[in-house]
Amino acid sequence: MASEAFEEIVETFEFLEDWEDRYRHVIDMGKAMAPLDDALKVPATKVDGCASQVWLHPEIEGSGPQGVFRFQGESDAMIVRGLIAILHDLYSGLTNAEVLKVDAPTELARLGLNEHLSAQRSNGVRAMVERIRLLAAAA
Repeated sequence: MASEAFEEIVETFEFLEDWEDRYRHVIDMGKAMAPLDDALKVPATKVDGCASQVWLHPEIEGSGPQGVFRFQGESDAMIVRGLIAILHDLYSGLTNAEVLKVDAPTELARLGLNEHLSAQRSNGVRAMVERIRLLAAAA
């Protein structure tokens, strides 16, 4: 289960056959994201396990399983900003319960990211997904 916004990314990636074009698209997605306010770049929002600096700030409307999950994020690395944008489109707008049902590795595999990310970047994506799941579960 993925959001409509993520399905649009999948369609775009299917259109972009060359990995270099996909890579540039991921970076462009990161550039298009609004910057995270510096006041939100605190230890509580920092994601451990990423080679780059990464912050994820939840914005959850309501509480419990039916609360609507959204988040803002930022990184000091352009490709990672793009990966945050992809995760944003994968999860934002889902309920907390739906967030916990998303099979992120399977969904992200649809983009072919697994074959093209370094081990460090893959570990970072896993750390971001785990943080998102923890935030949704806590809400």
